Amino acid sequence: MAKYTAADVKALRERTGSGMMDCKKALDEAEGDVDKAIELLRVKGLKGVAKRSGRTTTNGLVAAKVDGRHAYLIELDCETDFVAKNERFIELAEQILTAVAEVGASDEQAALGAPVEGKNVEDLITDVSSIIGEKIVLRRVANLEGERFAVYLHRTNPDLPPQVGVVVAYTGDDSETAHSIAQHIAFADPKYLTREEVPADQVENERRIAEETSRNEGKPEKAIPRIVEGRVNGFFKTIVLPDQEYARDHKLSIAQVLKDAGLTVSAFVRYRVGN
Repeated sequence: MAKYTAADVKALRERTGSGMMDCKKALDEAEGDVDKAIELLRVKGLKGVAKRSGRTTTNGLVAAKVDGRHAYLIELDCETDFVAKNERFIELAEQILTAVAEVGASDEQAALGAPVEGKNVEDLITDVSSIIGEKIVLRRVANLEGERFAVYLHRTNPDLPPQVGVVVAYTGDDSETAHSIAQHIAFADPKYLTREEVPADQVENERRIAEETSRNEGKPEKAIPRIVEGRVNGFFKTIVLPDQEYARDHKLSIAQVLKDAGLTVSAFVRYRVGN
């Protein structure tokens, strides 16, 4: 006869994120002892970690934290959207984010080695993965240093945690405009802060394509240099933040918006889950 109730199964599911049948079987084997059932789920799950190593993780969440003169952004991935919205998975992201901030980690390797609850982040991820039954990957970690920060986390689906995260380091007093710039970055996905950061070979390739295209279109030879420069400038507008048209007003460039607001962006980072 079962030594547990439906409420016990529900509680175990909420604590571990495991499936209902797995929770019932664990409680059966543990004779209703919840703590023992959790351990059984973990041991059973660990056996499947290696099998899950080749699976793809295209779901998950982004999370951010500002800590003094540093701001952190992480992307934690899983296999399904069901797990992405699981309370234990969301809690795991917060635990990782706190550990990352405490050690000032700037990359995934440093983050995985950060201590948390008597172990490190890598071991914690393995434990949670074994209980939930999905592959979990700390895909990216960013650490920005600055005077002030604007953070924007966007939900692409209202039923899921944030899937797009942006952190902007800036100087200036207009926090509202800084936040709107973070929203713009989430939408427009710029890759660079300045034109100088764009790899030279990438610019030259765009210039070559623009020149060949202009000649194939039969443009006058004298006009080609001007046309090429215009098209290269158009290329910069797609990937360089200050060159982009402001998402809220296409008549303004981001450079003009920043100038009018008295803001200077020193760095930014944008993550989109699985992208």
